[in-house]
Amino acid sequence: MFKGTAESWAVFQRTWWRYAFGTPNGVEPGAGKKHYLARQCTYDEARRIAFDYNQSHDPGPLSRKAEIEKE
Repeated sequence: MFKGTAESWAVFQRTWWRYAFGTPNGVEPGAGKKHYLARQCTYDEARRIAFDYNQSHDPGPLSRKAEIEKE
């Protein structure tokens, strides 16, 4: 099987903190599981999707944000 030369990007969201009872602010660092929003995007598409997600969603206390990665 052959693989093309075009770059492909994925968009996912995850949290950067987790609840930790007994800590002063109730959370501690801990990257959560990735939940994919889109795959096989161009770089520009992936950036736009992540930007739109982050603009329309409140990150909350666990800092849930969209990111991109090369596939």
